[in-house]
Amino acid sequence: MSRVLVSAAALLIAVAVVHAQTKPTAQKPATKPAARSPAAKPAPPPKPIRSAAETTCPSPLGIGVSTQLRYCDVIVSRNPADGIIVRIPPHKGMATVSFDLHNRHTFSAEQVRAGRGFASYTATMGVLTMDGTLLARGVVRSEFRSARDLVERIAGGAGPGGVKAVAPSGTEPIVVDIPEDVTEVSLLGEKLSVIRYERTEAFSAAGRPIAVVSHVMVEYMPLPPKTPAKKR
Repeated sequence: MSRVLVSAAALLIAVAVVHAQTKPTAQKPATKPAARSPAAKPAPPPKPIRSAAETTCPSPLGIGVSTQLRYCDVIVSRNPADGIIVRIPPHKGMATVSFDLHNRHTFSAEQVRAGRGFASYTATMGVLTMDGTLLARGVVRSEFRSARDLVERIAGGAGPGGVKAVAPSGTEPIVVDIPEDVTEVSLLGEKLSVIRYERTEAFSAAGRPIAVVSHVMVEYMPLPPKTPAKKR
């Protein structure tokens, strides 16, 4: 009898051990994969730069009383070195040079009061590379009848209010494409036609101022930065 009880007890123990071994173990919660750092965004493409151009003006007219802009006479010549030199920083692709072209009027209050102040101007100028290649021409046409037709007066003269008699009249915006390999251009006068009440005149002699330029701007895409050489 005791042997039967011992055998039964041993059987129960064996069953319990087997049951414990086959009981599924609790699974550990799966670990989340490490968060990936976001991919670096590509650098934004460079934007064109627009700024006041660096210029050399061989014949400055003066500073505008209202706008404080600098006005420069356009001189007739065939030599680019004689013109208004506009510098374009090193650039990628085409750049642009823009400016306002004005006619050049000598104001006389007495002529206006006498009804003899009318003048119709047509001035033609060129934008050239320093080797004489013509890139574009600019033409400005305007009429003068009274002081309202002046763009503004120029400071530094002996007239009333300390202004000069010569003043810009009429405005024609000029925009010129500049090739990638060009870093300087010259603004040169070509000819001027003037119609007055009593006569018509034409001017094209070298050295004569025939128009006025202001607000010279340059827009260009800067060259990409140089990649530093890798050290060996």
